[in-house]
Amino acid sequence: MSELQMGVLALGGVGVLLVFAYNKWQEYQHRKVAERVFQQPDEDVLLERRAAEPVWQDEEAVPGDSRREPGLNRVEDEDDEWARHEAEQAAAAQAAEPVESWESAAEPLSGSEAPADLLPPWEEESAAAPAPPAQDVPMPTTLLSPAVDAIAILELVEHVPASQVMASQREALRRLRKPLHWVGFNEAQGEWEFIQPDSPGAYRRLRVGLQLADRQGPVSSGDFSLFSGAMQQLADELMAVVDMPSSQQALDQAQQLDRFCAEVDMQIGVNLVSRGTPFAGTKIRALAEAAGMTLGMDGCYTRRDDDGRVLFSLQNFEASGFAADTLKSMSTHGLVFLLDVPRTPRGQHVYTQMVDITKRFAEALNGALVDDNRQPLAEPQLAHIRQEYVQKPQVFMESQGLPAGGSLALRLFS
Repeated sequence: MSELQMGVLALGGVGVLLVFAYNKWQEYQHRKVAERVFQQPDEDVLLERRAAEPVWQDEEAVPGDSRREPGLNRVEDEDDEWARHEAEQAAAAQAAEPVESWESAAEPLSGSEAPADLLPPWEEESAAAPAPPAQDVPMPTTLLSPAVDAIAILELVEHVPASQVMASQREALRRLRKPLHWVGFNEAQGEWEFIQPDSPGAYRRLRVGLQLADRQGPVSSGDFSLFSGAMQQLADELMAVVDMPSSQQALDQAQQLDRFCAEVDMQIGVNLVSRGTPFAGTKIRALAEAAGMTLGMDGCYTRRDDDGRVLFSLQNFEASGFAADTLKSMSTHGLVFLLDVPRTPRGQHVYTQMVDITKRFAEALNGALVDDNRQPLAEPQLAHIRQEYVQKPQVFMESQGLPAGGSLALRLFS
């Protein structure tokens, strides 16, 4: 046997002896704690029963008696140090002042307003209760959804600042042609949230979603490979465990999602053309503002709901857009009222509103409602458009769990 082998055996023997000695020392310490709490003569057999019934303290005990019997406490295990803790808590509670001092106040403070030292024990525990663990908090599909995203699940060993997380693979991920969304679990708030490079928090649980399709088509195999590789590199750098969907599964799902988008991706336009005299820009502005529409940087007037979502827009039929500084001098031979079906909530109702406003414009400007082929639009044609090209697509979207105007639909049809 070589000297190296003998040295290894000697080190192993020393390690075993150290572990044995440490276990003996721990056993000795626990025995000392138990003896301090339950000091009893050996001949007292009552305590050997490990009784479950209460033990009442004898108020007429002989002075100098070395026994320390816990009062009004249920003892389950002599060797359990928690029993000593309960006994001390009970003794302290008996000596404390009555709780009625704050309960009898004319205007008692609520749990959120009362100082911690005035709260009853159950409210103290409630006020200090930590946020639920991430495993118990499902991530809302409004943030990321398996229906539209390929989601990488990362579990980190330690909390890492958002800036470090998102800077790690920035150069590689910048080449992606599909949107990427970062979500982290905020342990202080007990909820999932979008994170940005300037987010102040640090995260230990991350979800990164690559959108599988948009109006430009499905995600490509090259983009998915780039995303998958970047997530693996990120996990290696952050000492994390990463779980990824398979490439074939993600690409098949992207193709299905793209076909769904193609079926419902419709924009309904109602054209208003002049009968000879062009429409003056000043009249267009007055009518648009009266209809609750505002002029945006894109050169269109837009009608929005109370939550700021676009309902429909008004565009110039000609090439140039509307601009505040040229409306006084401009004129046009046509206007287009446009409704984006998958992005508009309550499409039928909004379409009816849009048609009514178009009719008011036509009456004030002496114009005519026509389709893209310059054919007149009467009530039967307008009703057919509402049913076939607004109602049916939106009902289909609802059945697929992607309602029109919802957060996922706005991402898909951006």
